[in-house]
Amino acid sequence: MAQNTQSVTVRGDLNAAGLHFGIIVSQFNNFITDRLLAGALDALRRAGANDSKVEVVRVPGSFEIPLAAKKLAAAGRCDAIVCIGCILRGETAHFDYVASEAARGIQLAQLDTGVPMAFCVLTCDTLEQAIDRAGLKSGNKGYEAGLSAIEMASLSRKISGKSRAARRLQRR
Repeated sequence: MAQNTQSVTVRGDLNAAGLHFGIIVSQFNNFITDRLLAGALDALRRAGANDSKVEVVRVPGSFEIPLAAKKLAAAGRCDAIVCIGCILRGETAHFDYVASEAARGIQLAQLDTGVPMAFCVLTCDTLEQAIDRAGLKSGNKGYEAGLSAIEMASLSRKISGKSRAARRLQRR
């Protein structure tokens, strides 16, 4: 006996109009992170985001991104956050610890707050690899993270059925 069921697919879209975004940017390796930031801002603007609804927060390094992202998310102003950093492998194990904890911290921050966070922390062996990912051969990963943030913000609204502002008012 065949059962007639129809599945429903829910997807986010790439319309940033009316959405609020945060961007956390590491100042360490700013030669790279500034390019990634420019890419993320370009993606948001092209999708209709208003500059007045984009908040950029600078932190010292990638290790500090998760705390700033969690605090910004907890403030209730953002529909999504883009987390930008660049960690280059050196001669010690420091790279492994910072890369692992930045990734884990960002994941925990989004799970704890429910605010989508696009991961744009480059973890590269060489400066050349980072340059390639910040706008040369491999495109701009900041632009891709901006698109991801838009799509996830849209998807979150569709799943919850309300905007971040409405959820904030409901909590009061």
